[in-house]
Order: sequence, then structure tokens, then C-alpha cells
Amino acid sequence: MADPDCLFCKIVEGEVPAEIVRQGERTVAFRDINPQAPTHVLVIPRDHHPDAASAAAHDSGLLDALVRDAHEVAVAEGVDETGYRLVFNTGAGAGQTVFHLHAHVLGGRGLNWPPG
Repeated sequence: MADPDCLFCKIVEGEVPAEIVRQGERTVAFRDINPQAPTHVLVIPRDHHPDAASAAAHDSGLLDALVRDAHEVAVAEGVDETGYRLVFNTGAGAGQTVFHLHAHVLGGRGLNWPPG
């Protein structure tokens, strides 16, 4: 299921260009247009879910697939050995600007704690 007004749904459908780095059965991964680290890839489900909580409630196994594919991106990008961060922003107050579930894979530099 897709939302015709959703930017990420349009990327999945090939209507909006993106630098795709991986395509899984249930996910698509592409480079963030405003990278916050040398490696900054978004991993999104092919189906539309507004956030992680919605996906967990309505699509069993989707978050597992998303995290598994995010790790495959980290391996392909060469940041799995040095460490990477996987971030899900949920809601505008947490910085979510596109309301289609997406995981940020960040790596390639030291990542401070706490984030933000």
C-alpha cells in the first residue's frame, strides 16, 4: 500500500529519483540528500507506514527486515566493523520530517552521545 502524496512512496515507485544503494524484498535503501555523516543512508519499507510504532502494530516482521537490511547497508558501506548508528525518528518533535517509516544508517565518523 502506498500513499500517493508521500515522497518516500514516490521514491519506491521510481517517480522521484534517489541514489539507491540496496533493494530488499520489503525495503529500499538510498542516500540521504542532507547527510549528517560520511555514511548516511535511509532504509525504508516498500509499504507505507507513518512511523516505527505504526509498523510494529500493523506489520509483523517488518521492523526485523528493516534492521536486517540496515545492517546489510552498513556492511556494504564498510562501517559495520567501526560502528554505526541506527536511528528511527518518531514524530515531528523528534525530528521526523517525512512521515514514512525510515531508519537512518549513520557511520564513518565518531558519533557523540547523547545525540541531538
